[in-house]
Amino acid sequence: MHLLDWIMVSAYFVLMVAIGFWSHSRISTVSDFFTAGGKMPWWLAGISHHMSGYSAVLFVAYAGVAYTDGITVYFWGMASIGIGVGIGSWLFAARWNRLRSKLGVSSPLEYLAKRYNVPTQQALAWSGSLLKIFDIAAKWFAVATILNVFAGVPYTWGIIITGTITLIYCTVGGLWADALTDFGQFVIQAIAAIVMLWVVLAKLGGISGLWTMWGKLPPAHLNPTTAKFTTIVLLVYVLVKTLEYNGGMWNLAQRYMAAPNTHEAKRGARLSSVLYLLWPLVMMFPMFAAPLLIPGIKNPNNAYAIMTTTFLPPGLIGLVLAGIFSHTMAMVSSDANAISAVITRDMMPVLWKKARRFTEAQGLLAARVTTVVFVVLTMIVATQAPKLGGVLTIVVQWVAALMGPISVPLLLGLLPWFRRSGSRAALISWAGGLLAYALAYYGFNASLAVTVSLPILVSLALYIGLGALLPERNAVTDEIIDTIDQADEVESDKPKEGSAVPA
Repeated sequence: MHLLDWIMVSAYFVLMVAIGFWSHSRISTVSDFFTAGGKMPWWLAGISHHMSGYSAVLFVAYAGVAYTDGITVYFWGMASIGIGVGIGSWLFAARWNRLRSKLGVSSPLEYLAKRYNVPTQQALAWSGSLLKIFDIAAKWFAVATILNVFAGVPYTWGIIITGTITLIYCTVGGLWADALTDFGQFVIQAIAAIVMLWVVLAKLGGISGLWTMWGKLPPAHLNPTTAKFTTIVLLVYVLVKTLEYNGGMWNLAQRYMAAPNTHEAKRGARLSSVLYLLWPLVMMFPMFAAPLLIPGIKNPNNAYAIMTTTFLPPGLIGLVLAGIFSHTMAMVSSDANAISAVITRDMMPVLWKKARRFTEAQGLLAARVTTVVFVVLTMIVATQAPKLGGVLTIVVQWVAALMGPISVPLLLGLLPWFRRSGSRAALISWAGGLLAYALAYYGFNASLAVTVSLPILVSLALYIGLGALLPERNAVTDEIIDTIDQADEVESDKPKEGSAVPA
């Protein structure tokens, strides 16, 4: 890379750290650190939700699929999320917001202790946290891959550099820093994506390339589904992403919780949904065109990085690299904040009695220490990503398959239609889904469609079936569900005194 590129990347890093320290002044309580005190405007919540949903994996693993298989990656990788978040804007956004405003909840898993019981809460907390270690590790490795292709930086140093910068601003500024850096990253990424699109169109002969390119690609590249990424995979992905992106990924539930009221939470979700449906088409067009511009590359995962370093002049390469960094740093910082919330609010009070009596200052310190430890652990695991099957294996097969069993009791527990499903249904559906994954992936070496779909379908069947056959309905469950299910016109945006749900 040229000196101008390094200046661009360095300026980006400095800006992110500056925003983090500026956000520090807005953090005075645990609620501020984890849910922005319920003061985040809908447009910021929506952009932050969108930016926190994908990472450099888009420019590495997904770019590789676009190079070899074409547009199918947009449908199962991005459109499925847009549809899922759109469903969530109607079904889940308001309910997450009411957990904060009516029950004083600061962590996405905090309500589970009363909705089910503490063992169920702990099972979901521990399994979800462990899964997120590997998920975020894959994101670090993906961005390190980009940095290696761009500038020859060793993978380990790429992980350390991006991880340390992210760690600084998300530890100092909490959710406010995450959201404000998400907005800054969105602007930088938008400029970078438009620049890349413009250069690629110039290589294709101008604006007409938007519609003439497709006839030059192999016909199979125009199919929404393929032999591997089948219609079943696409439909299951819509189901998985509906749960994952509306609270199964705990950091995205925080965006709904951080909005001032349910109306703002739903507007933010709709904005995020539209962005997921439309904006990836701008970012991914160069990926779809890559086979025409750089044919015959050995590693398709490097396609986007090779196009950038080949076609862009000095300075703009650094801009695009900063745009790629923005996705990973946005997702990881928000994930770290969410995991810190779960560990501090849900796990520590069970493991350590003194944590139940933390003052606000002690709670904030615990949150920041937890964030540091978690991020450092993910960076260590990231150095071993190739031995774990690579980025696509971790993100698509591990996370997509295992997120379902964790999400089912968490998300469906919010809905009044499943109030008869109690702790028994939650734990058995969780365990049954994990067992189904183990059998499919390790026992029978099943196809991608089976590996991704079986765990969530088993979890859904067990959760709903046990609720119907062996109901566990009780007054506490009814009170929680009725509280978060109230009509918007009668709700207050302030939590009731003494109503916080204990861990």
